[in-house]
Amino acid sequence: MVRRRWRRLPVEVRRQIIEMAGRGASYRQILDEVDVSVGTVTNVLRPFGGVLRERDWNPPRVGAERPRLTAEERVEIRLGIERGWSFHKIASGLGRSVSTISREVGGADGRAGYRPMDAHRCARQRAARAKPAKLAVNHRLRRRVIQDLNRLWSPQQISQRLRAEFDDDRTMYVSPETIYQSIYVQGRGALRKELAACLRTGRARRRSHSRLDNPRALKNMVMISERPAEVDDRAVPGHWEGDLIMGTGNRSAIGTLVERTTRFVIFLHLPNGRSAEAVREAMTAKIQTLPVALRRSITWDQGREMAEHAKFTIDTGVQIYFCDPHSPWMRGSNENTNGLARQYFPKGTDLSHYSAADLAAAADSLNGRPRQTLGWMTPSEKLAELLVASTD
Repeated sequence: MVRRRWRRLPVEVRRQIIEMAGRGASYRQILDEVDVSVGTVTNVLRPFGGVLRERDWNPPRVGAERPRLTAEERVEIRLGIERGWSFHKIASGLGRSVSTISREVGGADGRAGYRPMDAHRCARQRAARAKPAKLAVNHRLRRRVIQDLNRLWSPQQISQRLRAEFDDDRTMYVSPETIYQSIYVQGRGALRKELAACLRTGRARRRSHSRLDNPRALKNMVMISERPAEVDDRAVPGHWEGDLIMGTGNRSAIGTLVERTTRFVIFLHLPNGRSAEAVREAMTAKIQTLPVALRRSITWDQGREMAEHAKFTIDTGVQIYFCDPHSPWMRGSNENTNGLARQYFPKGTDLSHYSAADLAAAADSLNGRPRQTLGWMTPSEKLAELLVASTD
C-alpha cells in the first residue's frame, strides 16, 4: 500500500488527523482510521504545537463583541498559512477581520513560526491575568449596586434594571456574576461582606433544600389536574398559589399568597396559630379585599391547615385546587416567593413577633422589586396595568 507523503496530504485528511488528536486519540487510533504513516502524523501535528490541550477553553465574550479566537479558528489559520493563503482569504473564511488575523499571526513570530495551540495557550493565560474588579474602580456604579442590594434586590434584578435605565452608558452595566464575585470571591471583593446578608439566601453558597411533608388526606379535595387551562398559561389574572412559612420549632407561621400572572404577593397574619380555622379566616379576610377579577382560584399543597377549604370556597366563591403530595414544583411561583420571604422572615425566628404592619411592609417591598419574568416590571406595576386594561 502506498502511503501519502505528508506535504501532499489533502487538507481534509490533515484536518481529520488534527481533530482526532484534539479529541485525545492516540497515534495508533489515528493510524487505524487514517491511511498515513507515523511520521506523517508527527509532521502534521508538529506545527500546531500540540492539539491535546487547551481546546476546551471557551474564550469569554468581551462586551457585545464576538468572543476571542477559538482553538479551532487558530487551527484553521495555520491550515490557511500552509495552503499559502493570504490573510484576507483566511479572514474571509473565518468571518473575521483581516486585522484580527494579522495581529494573531504577527504576534506569534509570523507565518513560519505560528503554532495554533501555543498561541491559544498564551491567550488563555492573558485572559486569566488579574484585573481590578469593575465595582472597585467604578465608584458611581458601586454606590448604585450597594443601594439596590440594601433594597433586597437580587444581583440579576440590579443588572437588568441598570441596563434599562442606562441604555446609552455602558459604564453602568454590570453582570450578576460580577456582583456575586465582588461580595464573595477572595481578592475581588469590592463590596462589603455584610451585603451578603442582603442576598436572597443570605449565604455564599447554595444549599439544596428538601422538605417532605406527610399530611393526612383532606376530604373533598379538588386536584390540580382539574384546574382550568387558563391557570396554566397565566393569561388570566386572579389565580393564586399559597403556602405557609414556618417559624422556629414550627410553633408559628405566616401565610403566603402569590398571584400567578403578576407575582403579586400577599402575606397572611396568623397571630393565633396555624390551625385550619385560623388560616381560613385570615385568607378569607384578605381575599375579600381584592377586586372580583382577582378572585378566581388558589392552589395549595395538602397541608392540614387546609382542612376547612370547603367552607372557604362557600364563603368566598374561590375554588381551592390541591397539588399532588410532595410536589412543590406544582406551585413554582409560591415556592420562589417563600424563598424571597425568608429575607424578611429568617428561618429559626419566632414569626409571631411580626405584626400585621410588618407583613404589609414586607409585601410592599417584594411587590416593588423588578422581576425578569415580568420584563423587569414590578408586580405592583404589572397588577395595576392589568386592572386598568380590564376596566377599558
